[in-house]
Amino acid sequence: MENRVAAISIIVEKTDSVNELNALLHSYSEYIIGRMGIPYRKMGINVICVAIDGPADKINSLTGSLGRIDGVTAKAAFSKV
Repeated sequence: MENRVAAISIIVEKTDSVNELNALLHSYSEYIIGRMGIPYRKMGINVICVAIDGPADKINSLTGSLGRIDGVTAKAAFSKV
C-alpha cells in the first residue's frame, strides 16, 4: 500500500487520558513526522496536531483508536498526493 501524508487534529478534554494518548502515539512513532501541542488553559483543553506519513489504513487506525479514548476527539485530513 502506498504511503500518504496526513494531519491528525486532536482535542483532549480530559487530562486523565493523556498517558493513554501518548502511549498510542508512541506505538505509531515510525510514521509520525512531528507533533505540536497547544494547551488552551482558558477552555481547559489541549489541541494537538500530528503530521504523519504512512499507509492510509495505519493513519485511519490511529485516528480511530485516538477517538475511542475517553475525552479525546480526533480527525484526519489527507493530502491529495
